[in-house]
Amino acid sequence: MSEREVAAVDPDYTGFIHNINKSTGIDLSQYKEAQMKRRLTTLRVKNGYHSFADFFAAMMKDKALFYEFLDRMTINVSEFWRNPNRWEVLRDVILPELQQGNRRLKVWSAACSTGEEPYTLAMILSDKGILGQTGILATDIDDGALAKAKQGIYLERSLKDVPQDVAQRYFTPEGPIFKVSDSLKKNIDFRKQNLLLDKFDEGFDLIICRNVMIYFTEEAKNKLYQKFSSSLRPGGYLFVGSTEQIFTPSQYNFESTETFFYRKK
Repeated sequence: MSEREVAAVDPDYTGFIHNINKSTGIDLSQYKEAQMKRRLTTLRVKNGYHSFADFFAAMMKDKALFYEFLDRMTINVSEFWRNPNRWEVLRDVILPELQQGNRRLKVWSAACSTGEEPYTLAMILSDKGILGQTGILATDIDDGALAKAKQGIYLERSLKDVPQDVAQRYFTPEGPIFKVSDSLKKNIDFRKQNLLLDKFDEGFDLIICRNVMIYFTEEAKNKLYQKFSSSLRPGGYLFVGSTEQIFTPSQYNFESTETFFYRKK
């Protein structure tokens, strides 16, 4: 649904979209409208605001409320080694191909949320003995999520798919929490980034963007896949989530290899 169509239904919400975009650069119209509006309406009502106009005004004065909005908007739900068999394919098939010629690898975890994804990647690279020779960029739009990622402290439930021997090597248990190893933290560059608005770096061997695209409109997805393709070197890979199959990868100069892995031609 376009902004014009939304306006005919709910000008209060359309005004909210406009104000958020103007003040933060976040374009909510690029997200699926029904899902996003439902999620944000729940948040607005929970905090006691009767309109999105009042909710926006309050957010601009209350940093904690604004961060809560970002958390709800970006759906920060993740865990380590999510869909383990796909990470095994990355470890056993994709990385050996990318390593040919003993190149220094350049990788990017896009929309990294609270850090589980880039830390999973770092564990795999460390076990292969190439973490120190790999540049890992991890980005997200949410300052709160990035702060948690940099802190590297997680509840046990986030580790449910981590192989036991891997967990023992890279986490230190302290009561109900687990701290990720400093050897991983120091090798990841966490930065704030708006995927839809910001320019991407280039020359990546691997871009991981999983379980994020499902929240965007088809127009936004098309734009992002084009940007990801431009950011990969020829032969580089895009690794997507289990619900994010690209049905016509050739239009982005991709070819499908392993399931949910797309190689740039």
